[in-house]
Amino acid sequence: MKVFNFSPGPACLPESVLLEAQKDLLDYKGCGMSVMEMSHRSPEFEAIIKKAEADLRTLMDIPDDYSVLFLQGGASLQFSMAPMNLMNKHKRAFYVLTGAFAKNAIAEAKKVGEVVVVASSEDRTFSYIPELDRSMFEGDADYVHITQNNTIYGTRFTELPDTAGKPLVADLSSMILSEVINVRDYGLIYAGAQKNIGPSGVTVVIIRNDLLERSPADLSKMLSYKVQAENGSMYNTPPTFAIYIAGLVFEDLLKKGGVGAIQKVNEQKAAILYDYLDSSSLFRGTAEKKYRSIMNVTFVTGNDELDKKFIAEAKKQGIVNIKGHRSVGGMRASIYNAMPIEGVKRLVEVMKDFEKNA
Repeated sequence: MKVFNFSPGPACLPESVLLEAQKDLLDYKGCGMSVMEMSHRSPEFEAIIKKAEADLRTLMDIPDDYSVLFLQGGASLQFSMAPMNLMNKHKRAFYVLTGAFAKNAIAEAKKVGEVVVVASSEDRTFSYIPELDRSMFEGDADYVHITQNNTIYGTRFTELPDTAGKPLVADLSSMILSEVINVRDYGLIYAGAQKNIGPSGVTVVIIRNDLLERSPADLSKMLSYKVQAENGSMYNTPPTFAIYIAGLVFEDLLKKGGVGAIQKVNEQKAAILYDYLDSSSLFRGTAEKKYRSIMNVTFVTGNDELDKKFIAEAKKQGIVNIKGHRSVGGMRASIYNAMPIEGVKRLVEVMKDFEKNA
């Protein structure tokens, strides 16, 4: 039985991408070997990584004065790399605490310099995004950091903060390519691939070129944005197969009309699920309406045993990986780009049937 996979990551991939990868698995475009076997210095792989970057630049309208890097270590390594590279003038940065991954980013940054948490939503289990204004970011600091979409808690920034001229560093792992953004609003964007880009193993970093000059000369070369940019993400062997799959995803998204087109689909999917949650007498969403994510929808029944029963019943109906994070409980439906509308409609059908019989 084909299931609908609502996992928060690694997440479902477009079927067309999986079929293309299957076709190329043993012999990539007639070269006689798999992408997993070829040298990262070969002309074949060089073409793969260059096309992947070019397609991503097109999808996100990335300006020429920004570098695109394909790195390893996940977004979690970026929690360290960002401060290591950027927190070197004032040794101070402003962070907004909106969830578990923001908390992890803060903990790593504290090992490098001073972290000022300007606002937090921890008081209500991260169910909202705190109100921010320019005055919070005045004073000396090297950058401002946000986690733009909170995978675990189902919230997102609906507008970016005014950072008083400081570079905005943003973790976009669970929302990159899901909606149109203006890259020029950011100094640094990073995103683990395993939600909207491809399989785990590659992390996309988009950095304004002037910020590359902040990388300390004595920083480990593997951790230096400047060194990675100068070497085209190939200072060492990159995650070749993951980059290849990411390239197929970018190509597929372009064929579907780009980010603007997929945003409309994503908003439609989210509306189907949220509309049902708002009308249900059994299920309720946990994120405050104003800040609801269109990628991660968190909900509960209010009864732990009933939640477990629903998760088990949903699995029997082909709805898998919807168990919520332990800090929130209940359920979480991650409806990334590759999740079809049919999957969301099927989830709602299963929820309605369960509510009727509860």
